[in-house]
Amino acid sequence: MADFTEISPTTVADLLDRGQVMDIGIRPLWAPVPRLTGPAFTVRCPDGDQVSLHAAIHRAPAGSVIVAESGALNGALAGGNVCAVAQRNGIAGFVIDGVIRDVTEVREIGFPVFARGVFPKPGIKKQALPFNEPVTVGGVLVNAGDIIVADEEGVVVVPAASADEVREKAAAKQAKEAAMTLDEWADDHRTRIGKILDEQGFTG
Repeated sequence: MADFTEISPTTVADLLDRGQVMDIGIRPLWAPVPRLTGPAFTVRCPDGDQVSLHAAIHRAPAGSVIVAESGALNGALAGGNVCAVAQRNGIAGFVIDGVIRDVTEVREIGFPVFARGVFPKPGIKKQALPFNEPVTVGGVLVNAGDIIVADEEGVVVVPAASADEVREKAAAKQAKEAAMTLDEWADDHRTRIGKILDEQGFTG
């Protein structure tokens, strides 16, 4: 599996369509959050139902990122104990199109959670749905096994089929940029922007 631990989401995003980047509502719930990366284990939580996510923490393979689609913001899908057990079971973190609670506890144990926010009342427990079916989170279609790359810069979804290729290109791009001085970057930037202005007939 391609390892994106040392690759910034900004570098990965430069190599993918905008449609692979989750909207700004999916954000880290505590800071500074470590980079979260791993294969997606997908769950659906209709109307804020907790059952599927709570079951997933006992079934998702170690190293995976549980990615949850939810239909409500008025019921927390997880709290401190759920996050603690997930962490103990080797789950890398959560990416949730919904809300959680007990964020102080989650921050104290250092468990990465990216979600829409915090809500103190728990969701319902009525309907379980199959695991690892396609979900839509933050406006992005996520399939089981897609690679999640997330930190304070945002959340990017790398399709599993192209993960190795994207990882190789991202590593090369990041290394090239790291070796460039600010003066070199400024000269290159000036040239590129100047070309755009010239093409548009800008004379000011």
